Amino acid sequence: MGTYAGVADLPLEVDSYKLEPLELDVSSDFTRVSTVVRLRGGGHEGIGEDVTYEGLDQIAFQDEGPSQPLPGSHTLDSFAGLVGGLDLFPSPPEREVSHYYRRWAFESAALDLALRQAGQPLAAVLEREASPVTFVVSMRLGDPATIEPLRRRLDAYPTMRFKLDPTTDWDDALVAELAATTAIDSVDLKGFYRGTVVEVTTDPALYERVANAFPDAWIEDPDLTPETERVLAPHRDRITWDAPIHSVANIADRTFGGEPFPPRMVNIKPSRFGSLRELFAAYDYCAEQGIDAYGGGQFELGAGRGQIQYLASLFHPDTPNDVSPTGFHAAEPPPGLPTSPLPPAPSVAGFRWD
Repeated sequence: MGTYAGVADLPLEVDSYKLEPLELDVSSDFTRVSTVVRLRGGGHEGIGEDVTYEGLDQIAFQDEGPSQPLPGSHTLDSFAGLVGGLDLFPSPPEREVSHYYRRWAFESAALDLALRQAGQPLAAVLEREASPVTFVVSMRLGDPATIEPLRRRLDAYPTMRFKLDPTTDWDDALVAELAATTAIDSVDLKGFYRGTVVEVTTDPALYERVANAFPDAWIEDPDLTPETERVLAPHRDRITWDAPIHSVANIADRTFGGEPFPPRMVNIKPSRFGSLRELFAAYDYCAEQGIDAYGGGQFELGAGRGQIQYLASLFHPDTPNDVSPTGFHAAEPPPGLPTSPLPPAPSVAGFRWD
């Protein structure tokens, strides 16, 4: 029996829902806007978070308000089917991937509500134990890139580990400084972000410089071309994927040099899968195939962050999870934030991390 079967038949009563806007200036030099979905029913509330990146798509969602035909008696699975058949955007989103993000907001809120109505925590229903969660902090190093943003964080939090986004101005001197910290667990080459604010020009020399300098770091989302495959060939076992992963098929179909290339590790971002069925199928597939996973975040500002920490605690607690507490999103993280690993904090009922 797959993991999804453990939650699919949960009864779910939905009376109404409302939307709550959130906003924060984050460390990647942009203002993050997200929307909390609050489903209500039977005297309980379930929460999820829409992590669509484009601010205008979020504003249109918030302005439209609770217009979807969600009230009624459901199972979690029938509710997911309902949501999957609805057009959740008042106008077409700027990016197709946003359809996954918004569906996740409603399905994660429904899971939380169904569990709270049942008086059960997710861990108990899935018969899994919540474990301490190892995490890294994801960031860029400014424009022009320098070690100073990383150094300030290490001065405040000496045990901090990082996932960094290399950019084309990373020269040999900066890379050597970064390597000397021994604090880099993964590097995200952003090979699938054409036309976005985080796009990075594909540079085989940068790929080679980074792969050689951080021999123990995971290499995420390279743009595979004949030139980059040549320089990454000695490091192919460290290649991992994030942006193209929305289903089991996307994991199974990875290639390198035109040949099948089963990854040793993948970044499982729940919101990228959209549906709980697809997400839990991916966890099951990775377990069956011996593929490790780490969790990924989307600059969640509300309950969505705790939910991905919860899932990491259940399915991959000991890997370099990009699920740091929200306070680390700030341009200057405040003192006193939790350090890795996060102690287990599942709520007594629902899909929440307290």
